[in-house]
Amino acid sequence: MPTVDPLVARKTWRTVEPFHGVIYFAPEAAERYAALGIDDRAGYFASRSAAMGPVGADVVIATFFNFNPDLVRGAVPGVWQTATPDKVLAARLDAADAVLRRVLGDAVAGGEMARAAELARVAAEAACEHLEGRPLFAAHAGLDWPDQAHLVLWHAQTLLREYRGDGHVAALTASGLSGIEALVVHAATGEVPAEALKATRAWTDEGWAAGVDSVRARGWLADGDELRLSEAGAAHRQGVEDTTDRLAVDAYRALGDDGCSELRGLTRPFSQAIVSSGSFGFATGRN
Repeated sequence: MPTVDPLVARKTWRTVEPFHGVIYFAPEAAERYAALGIDDRAGYFASRSAAMGPVGADVVIATFFNFNPDLVRGAVPGVWQTATPDKVLAARLDAADAVLRRVLGDAVAGGEMARAAELARVAAEAACEHLEGRPLFAAHAGLDWPDQAHLVLWHAQTLLREYRGDGHVAALTASGLSGIEALVVHAATGEVPAEALKATRAWTDEGWAAGVDSVRARGWLADGDELRLSEAGAAHRQGVEDTTDRLAVDAYRALGDDGCSELRGLTRPFSQAIVSSGSFGFATGRN
């Protein structure tokens, strides 16, 4: 089997990610969850965890990693009294179909979509040979594949996202970080505003300040009032990212460099159209 550099795996995942990530922001998703009697925030937790069955809050806290536990407990397990996991999963797939058709139009039935779906499925099915230590991915891997090409691509990227995400959580945990500490480190990179991470994960001012103090005590924040990484903090962050990339390689190795390059080339216009549509924003998933 050909080898793939971990950075190629990262680039390929990042290029295709908007195709999956739009489901967390599209109005179609909120509308379909509302039709089940579920509000938007609970819909996020329910739709991402539904593949695991009607699990309790602690399972979601563990697998999603960096949300305020009180926020999760406000949604789970109560949401399962409103709708079953199967109904939530069906609503999510229907929403993905609707938003992709709205944004991409006739491209959903084009040859480029069919080929991209074929390539992404090869990578996702290769990932399915490595379930160990990846609970959220394994749950999604057990779902049936959809039939239409644009939904095959969406499902494949869902699997690849959760595969990478479980590896990222493992890397963060092995590095000794808690969920709130990981968010602080992420904010200190400057990639995402601290207020956005704090608000979407519902951390209180007190909880956030405690996380900042904890990361600062490790020597990972630069001196001064501005939240930014020290040299040691930047090295730590890079180590976590490198480990995450390395843990994601098995999926993309099945495609090789040429297959990864082809997948990026095919999906880049789709991802650009999704981002340009205004249907995509800051990820509400893992850091």
